[in-house]
Amino acid sequence: MLTSQYNEEKRYVIGVIGDIPALLTFWQMFKDQTNDAVLKEVGIVAAALPGETVLPETEDGDHRIPTYAGFKAMLEAHPEINMVIEATGRKALILELRNYLSPSITLVEKGAANFFINLLTSDKIWVACKLDLLHSQNMLKTIIDQMDQEILFLDNKGLVMDMNKTVTHTTGRSKKALIGRSYCSIFTGTDAPECGYEKDPFGQTMGSGEPAETVTTQVDADGRVQYFRVYTYPVFDEDNTINHVVAIRRDITQRTSIENRLQQAEKLASIGELSTYMAHEIRNPLFTISGFANSLMRTEGLDEKSREKLSIILSESKRLDEILKSLMNFTRPTEAQVAELDLNDLVTATMDVMSLPCENQGIKALVDLDTSLARVKANPDLIKQCLINLVKNALESMEEMDGGKLFVTTSMATDTVVLAVEDTGVGIPLDIRDKIFSPFFSTKGKGSGLGLAQTRKIIDEIGGDVDLVSKEGVGTKITLYLPPILAVAESDGSE
Repeated sequence: MLTSQYNEEKRYVIGVIGDIPALLTFWQMFKDQTNDAVLKEVGIVAAALPGETVLPETEDGDHRIPTYAGFKAMLEAHPEINMVIEATGRKALILELRNYLSPSITLVEKGAANFFINLLTSDKIWVACKLDLLHSQNMLKTIIDQMDQEILFLDNKGLVMDMNKTVTHTTGRSKKALIGRSYCSIFTGTDAPECGYEKDPFGQTMGSGEPAETVTTQVDADGRVQYFRVYTYPVFDEDNTINHVVAIRRDITQRTSIENRLQQAEKLASIGELSTYMAHEIRNPLFTISGFANSLMRTEGLDEKSREKLSIILSESKRLDEILKSLMNFTRPTEAQVAELDLNDLVTATMDVMSLPCENQGIKALVDLDTSLARVKANPDLIKQCLINLVKNALESMEEMDGGKLFVTTSMATDTVVLAVEDTGVGIPLDIRDKIFSPFFSTKGKGSGLGLAQTRKIIDEIGGDVDLVSKEGVGTKITLYLPPILAVAESDGSE
């Protein structure tokens, strides 16, 4: 006999009527097709086998299910039964049950029972599909969150609906703070419809239905330029209408830097070929022009106007010769002797020389030297030339200002010796920042434009590096990373 507590927990208290094969078939189908949620609602408390030998009690989980020789005995023993399932399909038995059962007991015939049990199968399939979908969603989210690229999911107005973790990590803001914002404010720092640059990839994708891309830049908090490539991809609905857009932003700063170095190397190769041609085709006629001009200058009875014109010819010839010399020196590989260098001594000696130009311009020069600095493997004259170039550029950036400050510092990084020159000048505009190390590029309208290009060339040849940080209206800092002398014994042979 079942406990009343068990009966009260079940919504449907069922008694099953059938022969042994029908009962076993029904019971197996019921257990296989139903799920845990259904079993909590339904409980089979007894079974009747008209005309059959009574079987031993069976088990429903941890509950006993007794069997009876007829349905009347079953109903008398279990008045709590509110549903009877007839599993044999015998018409005579069904008719008898209809006449006997009270209105409070529902009779479910074999066909109806099979129908409802099969109906439960769809619920089981739905649960399995839901679990599979959740698994796929979690796996996709994990993959997207692990990607280095920033990914935004946008509606058809360009507003953010979702994003991966890289976006929140890069921006330093929570997902809640970014949801609903324009993607422009996240990827370009502006809410303008054109997204702050000429070709808006989102607008192109919405207009053409095709993927689009563009390159944008921004200056980080340290004053360094970052390059990004922004991609947009359309997502269509069933009507082939764009309802969402996926926007991806990749940091291509490192790649852009490498490309700029390669372009500069190609320029240097072209300049080298050009300089050889110029040395042969221009310098020789230039000497002839200068020689004849000097000869004419010594002519007696030459009037003042003619002498003035000859003076201009000589002056311009000399200037052109200096340009040719600078060009030849720039393209020629550095063959100066490399030695151990005390960078602090070199900075001290160089700034003693450059102190007068600083004073004449009203610039306060501040030198901060790290006493624990390692020695540098470089040529002293070339490093001095680099420092002078940087100091001159710093002074020129503060020419239009009333005073200013110049900082020259040395320090030790993990594996490099650092020499930095920082000014409080006007800074370098963003649009020309990637050009200032190019040969012949100058914003001053004077000189050959080879100072910074020569500095980078010298540092590259000794295995160092050059870093630029600049903010308009705040100043510029150029840092040279120089290779230190390693604590190993010198050897004439190789191992």
